[in-house]
Amino acid sequence: MSGHKGLAKWFKQDWVDIGSKKKGGGFAKCGRSKLKADRKRKYPKCVPAAKAARMTESQRRSAVKRKRSKPQGVGGKPTNVKTFAKAAGGGMAVRGMKFIGVR
Repeated sequence: MSGHKGLAKWFKQDWVDIGSKKKGGGFAKCGRSKLKADRKRKYPKCVPAAKAARMTESQRRSAVKRKRSKPQGVGGKPTNVKTFAKAAGGGMAVRGMKFIGVR
């Protein structure tokens, strides 16, 4: 039953909201409570803390923007979006190389 190991690892990870930066650095814990103060908070885009640390500022902004642009709570379920957007152009071009085409 190797599937249980992955789920156990998933639960042990430190999940943070990349849309909510702390003043001293780092990110707020993931999720919202039912308290009145948290009702006004925007929907969290949660990722493991290790992944959040590896992401650039523009990647974080893009992920949060895509999450918040979707209607949330449709059918009583949260709306998920991919953390990393697909690269434009299908990833054919290599950085620093100009694609000329087939002749």
